[in-house]
Amino acid sequence: MRAAFFDRQGAAREVLKIGTLPDPEPGFGEVRVRVEASGLNPSDIKTRTGFAGAPMPFPRIVPHQDGAGTIDRLGPGVPPARLGERVWLYKAQTGKAFGSAADLVVVPSAHAVPLPDTASFDIGACLGVAAMTAHRCLFADGDLRGRRVLVQGGAGAVGTAAILLAKWAGAWVAVTVSREEQAAVAKAAGADLVINRHRESVTDGLLAATGSNGVARIVDVDLTANIGTAVACLARDGVVAAYSTEDPQATLSIPFLPALRGGFAFRFVYVYTMPEAALRQAAEEISACVASGAYSPAIAMKLPLDRIAEAHEAQESGKAIGKILIGL
Repeated sequence: MRAAFFDRQGAAREVLKIGTLPDPEPGFGEVRVRVEASGLNPSDIKTRTGFAGAPMPFPRIVPHQDGAGTIDRLGPGVPPARLGERVWLYKAQTGKAFGSAADLVVVPSAHAVPLPDTASFDIGACLGVAAMTAHRCLFADGDLRGRRVLVQGGAGAVGTAAILLAKWAGAWVAVTVSREEQAAVAKAAGADLVINRHRESVTDGLLAATGSNGVARIVDVDLTANIGTAVACLARDGVVAAYSTEDPQATLSIPFLPALRGGFAFRFVYVYTMPEAALRQAAEEISACVASGAYSPAIAMKLPLDRIAEAHEAQESGKAIGKILIGL
């Protein structure tokens, strides 16, 4: 099979290679997927660069956790009916060396989720990490119908997924952005209120829009920086879910009395350690959202495998708005 891989950590153009590797074979309970599109995530960059000093977990790594394609081979114990099934993937490279940046990838059968016939492989490759993270942030603490949600960083991959899933579930959604291009993406995803955090007070805008009632949930891309806003904007018994940091030494200081009096809860979401039951629920409900036609993610670019280094650089730059895909 043709694949992208790296044998050492470092800059994308220095370590990423394209070559031919042996075709993988599925073991017990596994399926092999012929990949049509592979999705890139910040965690893929962190693995390649050694974020927080993490060493190479394997001597050679084919990157990427997300993707979509067609099951072309079954391991023992997998129902025959799965052969030929269109699927989207999650955690494709978790716990093993070879991910979805290749013609073929082997994953546990449960990690290959049926992709609705109405959805493209590109949409399928946008799910995985972003959608499952967003789902956990939104739904781990109960139903959202008729509730209010604030998404900090509404134009990022997780932020956009959170908007799409929350609107599908019947919530009112406010988001923060930092550029007009991001505002356009958030509005297209269905946001009810878009606040440019560089031009106006997030707290003032949110409280004005909610009659000073605040929101039941906050999905936060940088809680260490946004803790003051979170405490000011949460409704009583509200929950803030944090899923990201760029600083491995970051610490969080929570104003105790306001949090105590408000009955606030703080949840931390890391898709790679989510309980299996939560992963299964997320996969089922994300697929239902996709099947309904309500999941339309922004795609920043789709590049061929030969240009994977360029794709990684675009992800690292933080300037791309929407998911970055590799076409196989």
